[in-house]
Amino acid sequence: MNTQPERQYIRVLTIAGSDSGGGAGIQADLKTFAALGCYGMSALTALTAQNTCGVTAIHAAPTAILTAQIDAVVSDIGAHATKVGMLHSVETVQAVAAAIRQHALAHVVLDPVMVSNAGSPLIEPPAVAALVRELFPLAEVITPNLDEAAMLLGRPVTDAPADVPAMHAAGQALLALGAKAVLLKGGHLGANEAVHDLLFTASGQPPLLISHPRVATRNLHGAGCTLSSAIAAFLAQGQPLAEAVQAGCDFVHQAIAAGAAVRTGHGNGPLNHGAAPLPMRTLAL
Repeated sequence: MNTQPERQYIRVLTIAGSDSGGGAGIQADLKTFAALGCYGMSALTALTAQNTCGVTAIHAAPTAILTAQIDAVVSDIGAHATKVGMLHSVETVQAVAAAIRQHALAHVVLDPVMVSNAGSPLIEPPAVAALVRELFPLAEVITPNLDEAAMLLGRPVTDAPADVPAMHAAGQALLALGAKAVLLKGGHLGANEAVHDLLFTASGQPPLLISHPRVATRNLHGAGCTLSSAIAAFLAQGQPLAEAVQAGCDFVHQAIAAGAAVRTGHGNGPLNHGAAPLPMRTLAL
């Protein structure tokens, strides 16, 4: 007779679009969860025809199917944290927000995916306002890059290629829109030798600056998806937000560096998610 206590995996759900090329979207999310020792689950918001060169087609999942996926996973398996990525339409945003409220999902990390790494639009314009209205209040942290922040705010964040101070104003403005915390990613400030990310919270404390040396590579496809998923994974493991964000940024830097010289496709290649995998973690029931 087995007298060992039962255990459970640390479980993380991604609600996001599929990348047929495997570098971003739910494919990157699930690779990240596995690399960080978590059990990954998914609810697809959309199918994309996509590779390293760009997105050629998008087919949104019917909201009834999307809701059914979330209901099926959460009612049976449960989730310690949830990452939310590509939400193509207003109806999709509303369905995800309703599911988060219904299931009281914890540690929601919202990555407001709006444009692919190759410049392809991934969201309908009316859905941007719905994202702010419906999901900002439900997320523990949002993780926009500078282009996404500009779309959320309706104005450019900065006109200068190395304007880190402008990120401070943008982060505060996003908090004012209702976000509880904002990780503003500065990777698009290409004139800087380092990549500077800033974590803003509603605590009134100065933002946390996280810096890494810039890696010379075009293999950055899926970096934003990977970062938000890594943060969700570390939150699921019980780390406080600031520590989870720092660890997530460290993981992404490691994955970028490990895949910098690898050729995948003819465009912007993926990260190396499996550079330093961790064993699957479990908790006592």
